[in-house]
Amino acid sequence: MSKFDEIRPFYDNEVNDALRGIARDPMMKALMSFTFPDVGRQVWLSKFKNTHSISDFQSNFISYTIRKILEKSSEGLTISGFDQLDKNTPYLFVSNHRDIVLDTSLLNLVLLEQGHIMTSSAIGDNLVQKSFLHVLAKLNRNFLVQRGLPLREQLKSSQLMSEYIDQLLHHEKRSVWIAQREGRTKDGNDATQQGVLKMLAMSAGDLSLIDYFKSLKIVPISISYEYDPTDMLKMPQLLAKHRDEEYIKDKDEDFTTMLSGVLGQKKRIHINAGKVLDTELDDIATKFDNKNKQLQAIAQIIDDSIIQNYKLWPTKYIAYDLLHNSNTYAEQYTEKEKQLFMRRLDMRLDLSDAVSKEYFLAMYANPLINKIKFENNLSV
Repeated sequence: MSKFDEIRPFYDNEVNDALRGIARDPMMKALMSFTFPDVGRQVWLSKFKNTHSISDFQSNFISYTIRKILEKSSEGLTISGFDQLDKNTPYLFVSNHRDIVLDTSLLNLVLLEQGHIMTSSAIGDNLVQKSFLHVLAKLNRNFLVQRGLPLREQLKSSQLMSEYIDQLLHHEKRSVWIAQREGRTKDGNDATQQGVLKMLAMSAGDLSLIDYFKSLKIVPISISYEYDPTDMLKMPQLLAKHRDEEYIKDKDEDFTTMLSGVLGQKKRIHINAGKVLDTELDDIATKFDNKNKQLQAIAQIIDDSIIQNYKLWPTKYIAYDLLHNSNTYAEQYTEKEKQLFMRRLDMRLDLSDAVSKEYFLAMYANPLINKIKFENNLSV
């Protein structure tokens, strides 16, 4: 027994039994039929019998699923920055978070194809309530973030997760993916929650905060979708916040959002790997001796990297101009692109509802607005 058993993914010696256990589940049949539409069921069932590691499962099955998703629901994936990373070094990828499944799945496809160490990835246990999804998550090297706990249990859970991430990076030499915040960004404002960094710092031991964070080899990840297939699904929560109301999720809302994110049209996608945080951390150590101030400064440099390296698709410029009733960025998009975006807006919203329209446009425009603020701060 390991103290991490409650949250860890499968060990390789557990993979075959776990896979056999869900092989005939209707959801697995649907997944494999989508991935290998021209292959008979017995073929992949037979291959399952010879699959004995997470790496085999990801390389021989899930990587094909992700490529099929890209083929069916996007106009392609581009990348930048990964050539600056060492292929034999485990990194802590701290990422902006827009899609429940794809953010980490696309990153791992890139890492696989580029010959880098793939990640063990954090996922909220609220997202894997269905037994099939729980097993599938563990087969994809996901570890569980326990949600909705009482305060005392929350602290214990954070300590456990911190220790597990430390174990992965420093002992198992496994890269790790975590989102910069709890839950997906709904309004387009990518910001690192200090609580995430406090959780990581719990395992610093005798090291100073800065030395420990240097040892984690943090790489900020910026992922940008031209269209967000879950844009309308995010609106009720944004509007509830606007009205200062508590938002309560529907029973199957997370599952619906997962499916929409995977199958909905995204057009172009870009993932950037920022530079490993190193000398910036030394600068923080010289400026601040207070841990909270240091954590705030680390959160800021992660945010700056994500914002600076975020790919601005035409939809961001169009939304900005529509939001401000201007043609400020008209040279950044074509009339056809603008018409397509406006048609999407028209199909999803009652345009007479000014509040909904403003929130929808801001969701797309905020990455541009944040980049403008970042560049203005640089020039001050």
